[in-house]
Amino acid sequence: MTEPDPPHVPRHHAHLADLQTLVGQCVGTSPWVLVDQARIDAFARCTGDLQWIHVDPQRAAAGPFGTTIAHGFLTLSLLPEFMAGAMHIADVRMGVNYGLNRVRFPAPVPVGSRLRGHLVLQGYKPLDGGAEIVLEVTVEREGQAKPVCVAESVTRRYVRPPAALG
Repeated sequence: MTEPDPPHVPRHHAHLADLQTLVGQCVGTSPWVLVDQARIDAFARCTGDLQWIHVDPQRAAAGPFGTTIAHGFLTLSLLPEFMAGAMHIADVRMGVNYGLNRVRFPAPVPVGSRLRGHLVLQGYKPLDGGAEIVLEVTVEREGQAKPVCVAESVTRRYVRPPAALG
């Protein structure tokens, strides 16, 4: 029987501006996220990517991975969940995805895998009312040294007006 994970607490950052001094450093690690067949099937239905290596366990058992695997884009779509679970910035009221600089999927994600994201701040650019941040998110699979995804995510985060912080 496996031990349950200890409770996970996102790394707390009081102010978005505090991140300026953390460029090049880890700003958080997310809790583990299970990628089960139900999640893979739901993603396949939403995207129309019904390839058998994702949704047909019997056929996939005889395929190159020995089981179904998650879509690369499913793994990528977990970045917001990893970011939310890895760090909390108290004065941020809203964040929007601005894009991706680079994405790679170095290893497959077999069904039943547990994944988590390590966030390293690569860039910080002040904006009116907030900042644009670039995070390198390395997604690891539990029990495997090679990452399953490495992505540079660009988000814009906006702070609450000073009167709203109380």
